[in-house]
Amino acid sequence: MRARSTPRTARRLTAAAALLACLQGCAAPTPYWDTRFGNATRANLAAQVIDPAPAASASSAAGLDGRAARAAYETYQRSFTQPEQPAALVKSR
Repeated sequence: MRARSTPRTARRLTAAAALLACLQGCAAPTPYWDTRFGNATRANLAAQVIDPAPAASASSAAGLDGRAARAAYETYQRSFTQPEQPAALVKSR
């Protein structure tokens, strides 16, 4: 008499082998990722720096002069104290 569990056992072994192969494949690149962790953040931060050593340079800062910067800042701050009234959607008679 033949055992009926042979195909079922073969399927289970095949599934277990496939699961182990998948787990082994997923675990392999972790050291590669760990060595490069944070590189994108550091590169983006470095791209936003205009002059990494401003004290050593003799040139003045690029941008607005002090008076214009202060006026722009005060105008910006005042824009929040008195919000604009929304336009009426329907005209009243």
